[in-house]
Amino acid sequence: MNTEIRQLEPKVLWNKFADLNAVPRASKKEERVIQFMKDFGARLNLETIEDEVGNVIIKKPATLGMEDRKTIVMQSHLDMVHQKNNDTVFDFDTQGIDMIIEGDWVKAKGTTLGADNGLGVATIMAILESDTIVHPAIEALFTIDEETGMTGAKGLKGGLLKGEILLNLDTEEDDEIGVGCAGGIDVTATRAYNEEDTPEFKIGYQITVKGLQGGHSGMQIHEGLGNSNKIMNRLLFDGFENYGLRISEVDGGSLRNAIPRESNAIVAIDAVHEEAFNTELKQLATTIKQELKTMEPDLEINISKIEIPERIMDLGVQEGVTRALYAACNGVHRMSADIKDLVETSNNIARVIIKEGQIKIGCLTRSSVESSKLDLANTLRATFELTGCEVEFSGDYPGWTPNMDSDILKVMVPIYEQLNNGEKPHVAACHAGLECGILGTNYPELDMISFGPNIKGAHSPDERAQISSTQKYWRFVLETLKHIPKR
Repeated sequence: MNTEIRQLEPKVLWNKFADLNAVPRASKKEERVIQFMKDFGARLNLETIEDEVGNVIIKKPATLGMEDRKTIVMQSHLDMVHQKNNDTVFDFDTQGIDMIIEGDWVKAKGTTLGADNGLGVATIMAILESDTIVHPAIEALFTIDEETGMTGAKGLKGGLLKGEILLNLDTEEDDEIGVGCAGGIDVTATRAYNEEDTPEFKIGYQITVKGLQGGHSGMQIHEGLGNSNKIMNRLLFDGFENYGLRISEVDGGSLRNAIPRESNAIVAIDAVHEEAFNTELKQLATTIKQELKTMEPDLEINISKIEIPERIMDLGVQEGVTRALYAACNGVHRMSADIKDLVETSNNIARVIIKEGQIKIGCLTRSSVESSKLDLANTLRATFELTGCEVEFSGDYPGWTPNMDSDILKVMVPIYEQLNNGEKPHVAACHAGLECGILGTNYPELDMISFGPNIKGAHSPDERAQISSTQKYWRFVLETLKHIPKR
């Protein structure tokens, strides 16, 4: 672990972040980080609880003179997205994140950094450990599995928390105070298909899409980033009519909440059309790269001859699935009519696997309007069902409805302005899936706010946290704790 990280200010926060990043903590593999947090609470002699699903709650009494203030819940999630570059050798199950400093930014060597939501977790740890920071009574809530289902938030039962205000530390713009977020639903299309022996008159090719930035499929869905699954499908579309192209395998994307960065396809084409295939596909690749040159300057589309694959997919199914993927919505579906510049509804075609007689397509549909979320999910369902797929909805979670009359919002806005020379914060809802909406179902009286430091490229190996912004955010946290309203 780069020891320079531990020398950054505020040291109490960055040291806790370094400690946390030494612990592998993939979603649904949080056993070690759960024990890490329980040991941390026990070492501080604070009441520490693990609930039925694995969330950890650590309670700390108010400091002297703050006993009459409202109890606050400080909340962040323990898990992180595990992504790495193809050429990075790294085992997320056994290794801690290797961090480096580049100018004003902390990032990792070829992997995700875990600042989402590790900086929030580290903030809470630093406050729990401190004997000098002024604060009201705190219930520190560390949830699990936020990134792949929010099962921690969903499983948190009512009655465990007594706090009246919730500070969620999972926002990624330091000038933003979050008051709402989108809900989401997983849309999964599957079907079986027959495989055929590849005819002798065909030859094999591999097509690779790589070098895309990737990123957060909620917060960055409006940025015009390339989606490797859509690009690959564009390359394969009409391939049979033009070159006798038959698909053997396609493997693109990874996690639903990450804009897919890479895709790989193995195909067979008619040998007689090899020259046309190479010429025309390279022209199309050049066109696509030209379209995306501003946002995706490192995009690579490689076409290389390989051994002929032994098996290819049924032609009728191939034609159906490529057309369904072309028709399926990806990106922004609708902007909010009520909140300026807010994406209301979107979809991320996150994962496409075609292999050994099975198709699986995974999407994450988000919306701040519940009816619009279901409407787009049904649009995708209809698109994939038309090609014979079975479609399943899962992982449904609600959004968080903004409360512009929030008491804690009225406290935090003037604090922000005072700390930042009169600059006004951006009070907004976001298109990410924060846990606040889910937590509010069992704790409907909680007054909730979300904020955090600048984090860029979350859910991708380009993830980075801004050092100066973290200092700004830390001051905001400490000042907010001093001004929690009285009961």
